[in-house]
Amino acid sequence: MIAQPEPKSKRWILKPFPDAPAQRSAIEELTRSLGVNPFLASLLVQRGVHTFDEARTFFRPEITHLHDPFLMKDMDKAVERLQFAMIRQEKILVYGDYDVDGTTSVALFYGFLKQIYPNIDYYIPDRYKEGYGISKQGIQWASENGFTLIVSLDCGIKSIDRVTEASQLGIDFIICDHHRPGAELPPAVAVLDPKRNDCSYPFKELTGCGVGFKLLHAFCVFREFPLDDLYAYLDLVVVSIASDIVPINGENRVLAYYGLKQLNSSPRPGLKALIRIAAISRELDINSVVFGLGPRINAAGRIEHAKAAVQLLLAQNDIEADNFALKINEHNKSRQGFDKDITDQALAMILGDEMLLSAKSTVLFNQGWHKGVIGIVASRCIERFHRPTIILTKSNEEKAAGSARSVPGFDVYEAIEECADLLEQFGGHTFAAGLTLTIDNIPAFQKKFEEVVAGRIREEQLTPMIEIDLPLDFAAIDRKFYNIVRQMSPFGPHNLQPVFMTEDVYLAGPPMLMKEKHIRINVRQGRSGHVMTAVGFNLSGWHEPLVQCLRHGQPFSICYQVEENNYNGNSTLQLHLKDIKCSQ
Repeated sequence: MIAQPEPKSKRWILKPFPDAPAQRSAIEELTRSLGVNPFLASLLVQRGVHTFDEARTFFRPEITHLHDPFLMKDMDKAVERLQFAMIRQEKILVYGDYDVDGTTSVALFYGFLKQIYPNIDYYIPDRYKEGYGISKQGIQWASENGFTLIVSLDCGIKSIDRVTEASQLGIDFIICDHHRPGAELPPAVAVLDPKRNDCSYPFKELTGCGVGFKLLHAFCVFREFPLDDLYAYLDLVVVSIASDIVPINGENRVLAYYGLKQLNSSPRPGLKALIRIAAISRELDINSVVFGLGPRINAAGRIEHAKAAVQLLLAQNDIEADNFALKINEHNKSRQGFDKDITDQALAMILGDEMLLSAKSTVLFNQGWHKGVIGIVASRCIERFHRPTIILTKSNEEKAAGSARSVPGFDVYEAIEECADLLEQFGGHTFAAGLTLTIDNIPAFQKKFEEVVAGRIREEQLTPMIEIDLPLDFAAIDRKFYNIVRQMSPFGPHNLQPVFMTEDVYLAGPPMLMKEKHIRINVRQGRSGHVMTAVGFNLSGWHEPLVQCLRHGQPFSICYQVEENNYNGNSTLQLHLKDIKCSQ
């Protein structure tokens, strides 16, 4: 038998129980009006649901719950300019970023307008030749080809110089972005971004694709087009929401709810082909989009050019879609190969260096690593060592480009900003950032970044955290309980799938290893009571400690999610283990 690694300690953070008088009253009211147990009512109150009407809205989102698009600053200007361009038969260019949000945005906006207006094209910048955002090459191409209006999606909010250059060439801009603006806005005809300080739009967390959708929403209202024609594109919007890891509450919850319905009932040919090639046989949820569809769409821009992703998403029939999907899947296989090889090399570098092993941060450089996957590799390193990580590779002759990722609670952007004197440029946000520096400066940057992180990071931030919603009794877990929890989906940031904790648990039989990596146990709460089956993926390190618990009759604690297990036509409820704590 392969020796199993020792289980790693994780922090269990129990969310505050809704115990204020108003919250207790709401729990009692929801228990009565919904006919649910107090555990479920408490879960709802934790998530801001206090009344029967709020519960109805939460469980049954309506498309009519979407906000009036004209509440967004500059929306009237954007619609007027778009309409004016069509009246004058101007050439319109749809310009989008090369990631999932950008490519779905372009497919949505171009695909919808192309049905009613032929004088339109799209442009995706090359990740390696042009970089992120509005590029000089893109503006030049638009000018040379006679475009007089550019609609940018998922980029442009900080492209002041590029938009100014375009204006001087007679090209107007409508910017649809969701990133935080700088102190100055670009001189565009309209800047649609709910994060503008002067924008009173009620929901601030739309994706770039979501902002593009709202512009089309407003345009349809203005032109009195049937909105059902636009809602048919919600399968693209939910792919952007899932892949961009934005909060799935408010308007995003409505868009994701109906987007998943579209994705599961009648997805466009390109997405249907991706679902087939990813071998997703069960109903799609946010997770299956994040891990099954998103990486494949992203791989086009990481390995070759993201235009292939847009071509796939715009495919008109299954044959065309299958051809593009096969090509993109090959890109994804290449990406996976680069990802695995570079991750193995990066982990070996850390494990082979005592200073790196004991450090509070990780900064690694290899000039041969593929630039398209270094962000993914940084995330993989954090999975293993749980600390702020930057992976660098050679960008051009004397420069290195890097991707940074962080751990919950630590602002990696601020830490990088402290090292600005050693950098050529940098940008990003709290948990992810990009940077460029000269290769000669890498040793000094490694040293300074480590000093900054070591001086700021708290010890507990270096330990993985599991947030637990509620303690739960096994007696509360039945089919009705599971069905109601499932209806709380779509799950994602700000509406995560509930995690429960049960203490004083005993084994009802020997723990079983599965494929040397996973465990399966039968457990009961207390020394008597109902037995539940629990499965822990990649938790094989707990096998021996659990054997000892069984041998000595010791209780332990588990945290888990409740899920359905379908096997050979039989459906049972089981616990999906997140972590275990043995009693001392």
